[in-house]
Amino acid sequence: MERIEQRKAHLEQLVSELLDEALRQGASAAEAGVSSDAGLSLSVRMGEPETIEYTRDNGLGVTVFFGQQKGSASTSDLSPSAVKETVQAACNFARYTSPDDCAGLADAQLMAREVPDLDLYHPWDLEVARGIELATECEAAALGRDPRIVNSEGASLNTHSGLHVYGNTHGFIGGYPSSRHSLNCAVVGKQDESMQRDYWYTHSRLGDLLELPERVGRMAADRTLARLGAQKLSTRQAPVLFQADVAVGLLRSFIGAIRGSALYRKSSFLLDALGETVFPAFVRIHEEPLLPRGLGSAPYDSEGVATRTQDFIRDGVLCSYVLDSYSARKLGMQTTHNGGGVRNLRINSGELDRQGLLREMTSGLLVTELMGQGINPVTGDYSRGAAGFWVENGEIQYPVEEVTIAGNLKDMFMGLLAVGTDIETRTSIQTGSWLIDRMTIAGD
Repeated sequence: MERIEQRKAHLEQLVSELLDEALRQGASAAEAGVSSDAGLSLSVRMGEPETIEYTRDNGLGVTVFFGQQKGSASTSDLSPSAVKETVQAACNFARYTSPDDCAGLADAQLMAREVPDLDLYHPWDLEVARGIELATECEAAALGRDPRIVNSEGASLNTHSGLHVYGNTHGFIGGYPSSRHSLNCAVVGKQDESMQRDYWYTHSRLGDLLELPERVGRMAADRTLARLGAQKLSTRQAPVLFQADVAVGLLRSFIGAIRGSALYRKSSFLLDALGETVFPAFVRIHEEPLLPRGLGSAPYDSEGVATRTQDFIRDGVLCSYVLDSYSARKLGMQTTHNGGGVRNLRINSGELDRQGLLREMTSGLLVTELMGQGINPVTGDYSRGAAGFWVENGEIQYPVEEVTIAGNLKDMFMGLLAVGTDIETRTSIQTGSWLIDRMTIAGD
């Protein structure tokens, strides 16, 4: 930790000097961020190492303001001469841009006064040989699971750690290190004329908290085997259960619809919906940015504004947008402390696990994979290719492929019947499976 503290102090000094240089060159205000990252990525396929890549990157970005005129520039060179040239470039850009009444730093009184330690930094001192061994064990567990697993797309291991420092001319300078590690595997299965592929992965701030390689491999194999013999469906309307890792995308769509940039551009199906009921009354959606070890945790946002726990949906009602300072000014509102997005988004779960949700659905489609980008953010129309399983009497009957599910996100949100306890924990958006009352399923 002593070394990382020294590096942090160095980057903080660099940011301070960069801001001073911006003021010397005539800027009325400025902000800057500097990052230093390192990582190891490797992959194994069919028992043989395929790729090994070390990364070590530096980056610097600066934004200057001349009143309401704004200019930005960046570089990967942290030498004193490069820093000065980057600031000069940003200042030159600013002098030639049109004034924007909403441009500027976040309000000074909102700056984070303290930067709490959220326990985000757990570097993994992993030797390449050990990394190859772990990836090989993972793939071998998948290939040896069943004779119907006939090929592999490989197993990959990634470990990354970095340090980011942000500062602005309000006097705020803050920085903290973080780490991320992951292991994944994808395999191909064959049964008669049917071929399928699927995957599994594990992701954590700590290498020691990753799932065991054997479990990741077995899960990849089991998911692939379950899809063999997939059938098509006739076109119908039926309830749809979005498996937890797929339901994450529905929450992303919701956040995209209440993001400030979509609202001031009038390109959201939830335009002017603040204070309206958009989910059933049992739904609460909130963020918890200060969770220790959280994959989305941060003590301040991208503008230096202190983060906070807050609700976006309370009792089914939209009670907050997602705004940074610029979008807030465009809308005549206040920032919601969300520069750079939301952090550790959560939706409250009910009492049913996935099997309980299947029984609750009785008959319908369990969606385990989505394909395509068929979402209209302006109207909320939703149409995507899907694969999964057909369910009868609360039990999975057979795998399904080559269908399209369609609806409208407004109707889907209001038609949410239950959220499962099978919470997806491998991303910064955590949710259980979503049971939607009815959607159109287009097939043969």
